[in-house]
Amino acid sequence: MLHSDKAGAALLGVFVFLGLASLGYLLANAAVAVKQFERTVTVKGLSEREFPADVVIWPIQFSAASNDLQSLYVTLEGNTAKVREFLAERGVQPDEITASPPTLTDKSAQEYGNASRAEFRYAARQTVTVYSQHVDRVRAIIGALSDLGKQGIALTGGEYQSETEYLFTGLNDAKPGMVEEATRNAREVAQKFAADSKSTLGKIKSATQGQFTIEPRDKNNPHVKKVRVVSTVEYYLSD
Repeated sequence: MLHSDKAGAALLGVFVFLGLASLGYLLANAAVAVKQFERTVTVKGLSEREFPADVVIWPIQFSAASNDLQSLYVTLEGNTAKVREFLAERGVQPDEITASPPTLTDKSAQEYGNASRAEFRYAARQTVTVYSQHVDRVRAIIGALSDLGKQGIALTGGEYQSETEYLFTGLNDAKPGMVEEATRNAREVAQKFAADSKSTLGKIKSATQGQFTIEPRDKNNPHVKKVRVVSTVEYYLSD
């Protein structure tokens, strides 16, 4: 009886061993299958296009100085009227022109006991801004700005707030085509990789779209905008 029990236990052990071995084999094959299924390649696709700016913001700054505050404001008003007339003669519409309040400096209040004294007590700066969608027209007028100087208007510039700004506002219309192009370029790269690795390109596993960037094409042509987007796409691969 004891011998029979030992034989049964040994047989049971063999079955358990075989079962575990079979389970391990199945799990190993399943892991290999999953691993093969998860073979992927991640690629990036670029779309880059150039567009002309469709809005221009042009600040025209000029200054004046005087020892009499009232006459200073009269000068500023007269020069502002000259600037408006200069722009109107060249096709800029009144609703495209705005004038900001002048900034005034009282130099006597800044001396703090300094023996040297400025020639003029008051100095002021005025800004007239053109906001227009007629970019080419405004750019041509910028080239004729010296005509204002010939009228005795002391133009100032070279500061950040006086720089002409060019905008491109048509991004929403450009987005669909650029995203399609970036995705197509990414797929071409993935197909090349799959061919080189003796694989077959499968479906998309995941995709992310980068942010659109708008920059001047170069420092000498700020009115030409370079729009750029990069799409990152992950594809399945199979043998």
